[in-house]
Amino acid sequence: MEFLDPKLDKYVCDHTEAESPALESLNRKTHLKVLQPRMLSGHFQGRVLSMLMHMIQPDRILEIGTYTGYSALCMAEGLKDGGKLITVEANEELEAIIQESISSAGMAHKITSIIGDATLEIPKLNETFDVVFIDADKKNYINYYNLVFPKVKIGGYIIADNVLWSGKVIEEKSDKETDVIKAYNDLIHSDPRVAEVLLPIRDGLMIARKLK
Repeated sequence: MEFLDPKLDKYVCDHTEAESPALESLNRKTHLKVLQPRMLSGHFQGRVLSMLMHMIQPDRILEIGTYTGYSALCMAEGLKDGGKLITVEANEELEAIIQESISSAGMAHKITSIIGDATLEIPKLNETFDVVFIDADKKNYINYYNLVFPKVKIGGYIIADNVLWSGKVIEEKSDKETDVIKAYNDLIHSDPRVAEVLLPIRDGLMIARKLK
């Protein structure tokens, strides 16, 4: 679903900071070599994530769902000096392109990539995070939220992508994945431990700030 008129969307993108050469190359490579390239965060959302991280200036970021590494590179731009981003991806077939994208962007000293099941990897992480970005299998969104919540510092953020699910969240007919997304949105909205805002950026970003 297009939430903006295509001409207005183009205007927005034309007046947003351009991709770096490394991000532009990764964008092109993803569309050429990887199935379902629309899963890539892309230029506009990538710049939004970068801007948010520059505003927050996190020391530690956890990303659940790396895909080809585009969003990780964008968020790592806003890390504090000496900061670290850990990203977890379940699809081992993407490992080579992830490592190549991190290396090509000169981000190997900032980004640690883990290939594995995030529900198993998250409990192993002995870290406290300023930001968690969830953009993986939708059926586990609530599981991921519950797993990471104790590892997020007070005042930290949990950001989830695809929470508008191409507009299906407001349609009368539903399916399992849509129901999961709606349940996630309802959970965040009703959780007294967070303050939340749902931004209609691309396919929707739910931002929750941990209060207690």
